[in-house]
Amino acid sequence: MFSKLVSFLVLFVAVMPSMAQPREAIDFNGDWFFTLEDDLQFRRADFSPTNWKKVSLPHDWSIGFDFGEEYPAGNAGGALPGGVGWYRKTFQLPKKDKGSHHILYFGGVYRYAEVWINGKYLGENINGYLSFEHDLTPHLRYGSEQNVIAVRVDNSLQPNSRWYTGSGIYRDVRLEKRSSVHLLREETFITTPEVSTGKSLLRVQSAFNQKTAGQARKVALKLQDKNKNIVAKKTITLSDNQFEDQLEVSGIALWTPDNPTLYDLHITVLDHTNKVLDVLQYQVGFRFFHFDEQKGFSLNGESFKLWGVCLHHDLGALGAAFNKSAAKRQLMMMKDMGVNAIRTAHNPPAEEFLDLCDELGFLVQNEAYDMWAKRKNKFDYHIDFKEHHIDDLISLVKRDRNHPSVFMWSIGNEIREQFDSTGIAFTKRMTEVVKKLDPTRPVTAALTETNYDKNFIAQAQALDVLGFNYKYFDYDRLPTEFKGVPLIASETTSALQTRGVYDSVQDTIQLWPASSQDKFVTNGNPDFTVSAYDNVAAYWGTSHERAWLEVKKRKFLGGIFVWTGFDYLGEPVPYPYPARSSYYGIVDLAGLPKDVYYMYQSEWADTEVLHLLPHWNWKEGEQVDVWCYYNNADEVELFLNGHSLGRRSKTEDKLHAEWKVPFEAGELKVTKIKDGAVVQEIVKKTAGKPVDIVVNVEHDRYAVDGKTDLHFLTVSLVDENGIVVPDNDVELSFIPQDNVTIAGTDNGYQADLSSLSNTKRSTYKGLAVGIARKHNPEKEAKIMIKSNTIEKEIRIK
Repeated sequence: MFSKLVSFLVLFVAVMPSMAQPREAIDFNGDWFFTLEDDLQFRRADFSPTNWKKVSLPHDWSIGFDFGEEYPAGNAGGALPGGVGWYRKTFQLPKKDKGSHHILYFGGVYRYAEVWINGKYLGENINGYLSFEHDLTPHLRYGSEQNVIAVRVDNSLQPNSRWYTGSGIYRDVRLEKRSSVHLLREETFITTPEVSTGKSLLRVQSAFNQKTAGQARKVALKLQDKNKNIVAKKTITLSDNQFEDQLEVSGIALWTPDNPTLYDLHITVLDHTNKVLDVLQYQVGFRFFHFDEQKGFSLNGESFKLWGVCLHHDLGALGAAFNKSAAKRQLMMMKDMGVNAIRTAHNPPAEEFLDLCDELGFLVQNEAYDMWAKRKNKFDYHIDFKEHHIDDLISLVKRDRNHPSVFMWSIGNEIREQFDSTGIAFTKRMTEVVKKLDPTRPVTAALTETNYDKNFIAQAQALDVLGFNYKYFDYDRLPTEFKGVPLIASETTSALQTRGVYDSVQDTIQLWPASSQDKFVTNGNPDFTVSAYDNVAAYWGTSHERAWLEVKKRKFLGGIFVWTGFDYLGEPVPYPYPARSSYYGIVDLAGLPKDVYYMYQSEWADTEVLHLLPHWNWKEGEQVDVWCYYNNADEVELFLNGHSLGRRSKTEDKLHAEWKVPFEAGELKVTKIKDGAVVQEIVKKTAGKPVDIVVNVEHDRYAVDGKTDLHFLTVSLVDENGIVVPDNDVELSFIPQDNVTIAGTDNGYQADLSSLSNTKRSTYKGLAVGIARKHNPEKEAKIMIKSNTIEKEIRIK
């Protein structure tokens, strides 16, 4: 293969809703009516939706059901139903709006969506993960007359995915009012031919929705920092419906995950009288990066290892319904762990998710497809691929190419066409499409075939970077087999864990299931759990420690993307139903970290780490494996009831300290020792019977807009001394009292079959989580949390 040293000099920008007139975005998420019945008369403007349920968007109807084995998606798809649903919304527009353009935007609808306005059919959208819009202008009514939107969503063909998809209008909807002459966001592309802290060039390309012959227009470009200081500005005059120009800027701060500096770019369109016709505002981040076949990845001229995780799109108890506050919670937990990169597995994310990545500082590998023309499920995207994949790819790239976080495009994951010659043509064509729309970022794919002669996607010689999933034993031969192409570990690990479960550690990594011949594990636990010691993995994977060490030792690998950051709904390897969510996550489905979280934190994060496991409630004399994750120290020392059990330290091949300890009730303490002195210590104590709960309410850190913010209530079941009780769980009721709705509850247990929308939830290993949404953000809310013996009122300011 020819040599590819991939270097990119890029400006990254994020679309922000402009507050300036005449472009106005109207939130259309509230006051919809919904039904799971199916009748084409629902499309009619004069239909009255009697007995329909009133809902707010984003909305996922599947998540409200109890889990069930009978649903055709199967437990791989989350053991929840699909079906057909209808949505309707009525609205009025003032007469003064006549003459404006009104565009109805959908952030994502799963799955096949058909849209009507006032009984007029607007069209169908196939791809369940991409945004789309319709021009309502020709069909609107103004003044006192009502307008009616009807949307039919069909997610009845199942199974159509290897994971939980959700059903319905599950991302944001808005009505956008624009001037009759306006810029097209999908044709707006902002790049930097030059980037440095000294001098940079900012290039702006865009196009208008229509051409007005003989009428000159002005476009004013203004770049300012977050303190509103003007960095650069320019006004250009043009008469064409397309334009391209640039600003010269100096003294800017470069965007990095540690310091994600953003600037505001205003693009203002004026007519020949200087009347404002349109305004677009973008967030801009400047940086450059480079992939090298021998040295790996560098950012802004410095070596940089990608510490990444793969994330599915569901948000636990909220299902697929996107909420920016919940997504921010996930990302902030990953940030605290040391993560600097996200792979969107295996589909495009919500645009608001990318906004968060821009602002918080994550590099994002944006992935388009999990399959091409060859299926992985009977009714998955393969049935639409040949007809729609190019248009969908164009839509993805145009939508997301102006985000600072997006630094790679992935055109596929473990695609079956890598094993036959059709992979060559598909790869060349899709890479060509991406490069034409965005030549500033590399194109990759996640592969499994490590022999060049058998890998037809690699043989296309079109990809800038090759990603390989797992294949630890083949890492050292990859640079020879795939000569001249930079490499990343695009998916690793697939270790399995249930938070708070501790089985005796075996001498070798246990593979559950043991091979491809076994669909499920044959020697698993009867309660469908997996030990939280990092010692169990799916047969194609390995432990977290080993997977990271394999990448850490190899400079030529640009980085790692661990499968996965969070547990997700569906794909519950290694068990059949009643398991209904994954075991792969570093954090469980409820958002509670598993112990291995602290291994990564000790390796990746700039923070002091000392974490001891397991809990200290066992049978007298039982042999217990005790592990400790730590950093910034020479060794750690373990004490049981004041007696030293010896000092241990990590090694090049083991990222934790460990002891075998006969259980004795009381206190287990570990101290961290540096240069002979104790610098940190933590204690685990034997818990008694549960007598109370402690509730930690998190909100401020995850707040986004005041309207859609959520409050996360982590409930700890404790004894009389305030110690968490890990072995005597109780059922809790989350009862809304005033100004609040319970949006969901969870405990992280992968085989809990109660609906995640249920307001009752048992603690699991002493913990549970409730998710609350205030009705009025300005007023205090009250929630009662009760069990048979415990009652506590929670006030949320």
